[in-house]
Amino acid sequence: MHARAVAASTSALLGTAALLFPVSPAAAAPGTGTAPLVIAHRGASAYAPENTLAAVDKAAELGIGWVENDVQRTRDGALVVLHDDNLRRTTDAEEVFPGRAPWKVKDFTAAEIARLDAGSWFGPAYAGARVPTLEQFVHRVERHHQKLLLEIKNPELYPGIEQQTLKVLSNEGWLDRAHLEGRLIMQSFSAGSVRTVHELKPGVKTGFLGTPRVADLSVYAGFTDQINPSYSTLSRAYVSSVQALDGPHGRPLEVFTWTVDEAATAQRVAGYGVDGIITNRPDAVREAVGG
Repeated sequence: MHARAVAASTSALLGTAALLFPVSPAAAAPGTGTAPLVIAHRGASAYAPENTLAAVDKAAELGIGWVENDVQRTRDGALVVLHDDNLRRTTDAEEVFPGRAPWKVKDFTAAEIARLDAGSWFGPAYAGARVPTLEQFVHRVERHHQKLLLEIKNPELYPGIEQQTLKVLSNEGWLDRAHLEGRLIMQSFSAGSVRTVHELKPGVKTGFLGTPRVADLSVYAGFTDQINPSYSTLSRAYVSSVQALDGPHGRPLEVFTWTVDEAATAQRVAGYGVDGIITNRPDAVREAVGG
């Protein structure tokens, strides 16, 4: 996830309330008695190449139960796990396909993407790592008995990706009762995409990535279970405003904030009462907040 610019009205709303409150290293969400969940952003991406199976394995090695990923679609309709809408930053696409600029994911087939090295950019120990398909990724998450926070990336580029993602998840056994009740959340920066997921499969827990105005939260509560903002936009007052509303499943809206890598920041947002913290360094954040 990239930090998105916050609307001026939202900034004004949050600015006066964004006070810093020191908290203890084992900060629990106020009133819950529990520390926030810790979610490994693109896998344990501080220690292994993001969105690869190696990053899932590293999160499991660290004892992290939740993994976040990003899903996009290839030219021939396969779903692959990759953050950027192009292949340049995290693969060797420029070398393998020098005449295919700007190397957009949607312009390559699944077989072509499967040829790319998605690990060498991170370090020689990961040379030869591949861009996983969504099927491969959920198999690995399942192997480790982990839980998945799945982001539909750039849905405007991939019409119908919500239904397709749900179909893959269904085929892989991820839409049964056990997964829906505690092992799967689907999120997006697109409110329309989140609404579509909710309408297609009401049982799926959903999250909206962003910081809507407090006045608009009741609208979001009709189709999303979470409001998931950048930590830089958060205040205790905003978190409380979100959690005061019930979502579509009759439970209070939750807040998962991103992307928090520093202990002091993790302690601060835990003190605000967030329900989850998305981080590249899940071990460090877990130690900081007791999650």
